[in-house]
Amino acid sequence: MPELKGTKGFQYLEGSRFDRLSIEKRQRPAIAEVETFKHYPHSGKIPLPRSWSLAEEHLPSLLQHRRSLRKYSTEPVSLEHLAFLLWASQGITGQAGRYLFRAAPSAGALYPVETYISVHSIEGLTAGLYHFDAEHFALDHLTEQDAAEAVAQACLDQKFLAQAAVVFLWTGVFRRAMSKYGDRGLRYILFDAGHICQNVLLAAETIGCGGCPIGAFYDNELNHLLQIDGEEESILYAASVGKKILAGS
Repeated sequence: MPELKGTKGFQYLEGSRFDRLSIEKRQRPAIAEVETFKHYPHSGKIPLPRSWSLAEEHLPSLLQHRRSLRKYSTEPVSLEHLAFLLWASQGITGQAGRYLFRAAPSAGALYPVETYISVHSIEGLTAGLYHFDAEHFALDHLTEQDAAEAVAQACLDQKFLAQAAVVFLWTGVFRRAMSKYGDRGLRYILFDAGHICQNVLLAAETIGCGGCPIGAFYDNELNHLLQIDGEEESILYAASVGKKILAGS
């Protein structure tokens, strides 16, 4: 398939592969490092609850019943349950020296993925865009205007996204991983986003919710909504979450 070899995706994969002959001779690009946590010092910060009353579930059952869900109840999701979803995504779970480990794995414990949420129907939260401050387990309130419709439009006009209680938007801060791993670091950033999204989808199952991962979007439109430049930091992945519609309702 010669047309495949002409794509930028294939060229990236080819250029970043490891092999036994060249791995020791590769030079790491001199990319400056960046802070581990992103801060919004001028935004309002909303502390999140650190305990949740959850029904006991077992991982096999969660994996068995997880399906991409595109229809949601109009019932709002509680702040407690949103906090649980955020903790499952990137909550800090331990420490070794200066490294703060999180609920999802990350190459070199660098955590280059940032979590934003578009809140549409969360009890106790104004609709709008928020940034998850993993370091302080809090939300940075970025905008007070409901962005649900704009997010849906930016995701190739997938209208069901506007009906979700919340849409998770994950970005990559490229220097955070690539300053150490070079070209290969981009792969690790994408791996991280996948780990995080799966954690959220499984966590959603434990609270009577469902979700749908989203990889189809207009990058620049979402970057603009999040007020990021698309170069140092850019959108990678998204997922909608909402309450399931109960049978017979």
